[in-house]
Amino acid sequence: MTADRTAVEVQIGRPLRSEIEVASRCHLGVPVVVKVPPILDDGTPFPTLYWLSCPLAVQRIGRLESSGGVRRMEQKAAADPAFAARLEEANRSYETERDALVPAGAFPVPRGGVGGVQMGVKCLHAHYAHTRAGGDNPVGELVAAWIEPLDCTVPCVVDGERNPEWRPRP
Repeated sequence: MTADRTAVEVQIGRPLRSEIEVASRCHLGVPVVVKVPPILDDGTPFPTLYWLSCPLAVQRIGRLESSGGVRRMEQKAAADPAFAARLEEANRSYETERDALVPAGAFPVPRGGVGGVQMGVKCLHAHYAHTRAGGDNPVGELVAAWIEPLDCTVPCVVDGERNPEWRPRP
């Protein structure tokens, strides 16, 4: 088991269901976003190509979502045609990237764009992960502006365990 795999399992609090590839790290070298295959080891289709593992980012985005952040992004897309077009393109390019990784003959296969959404916004965590992994995503860009910097002073995981000195910063 690699150190990155162990760190991500500690971050998310459960075993991983497939191999992962780190797509983004924080300034302390700990994974922030991992790339997940579209078909998990047990054959389950998985629409989320980029998974957010950083507990600080998860917490901060959770606050945005619980205060109506998804609804606000949907409203922004409805009111701003340029934003809506970029969002549609982000979903389309995400789906294309993920679908290119689906093994031939796999069934069932994941569908949809970011986080499996058919259109619009489903999960701010997934949109941020897409942006953090290098995707052009207008929702993820806004979320990044609201939650960054990810300014932990000590790593959240050390030697394969949750660091008792780590505390989320508001």
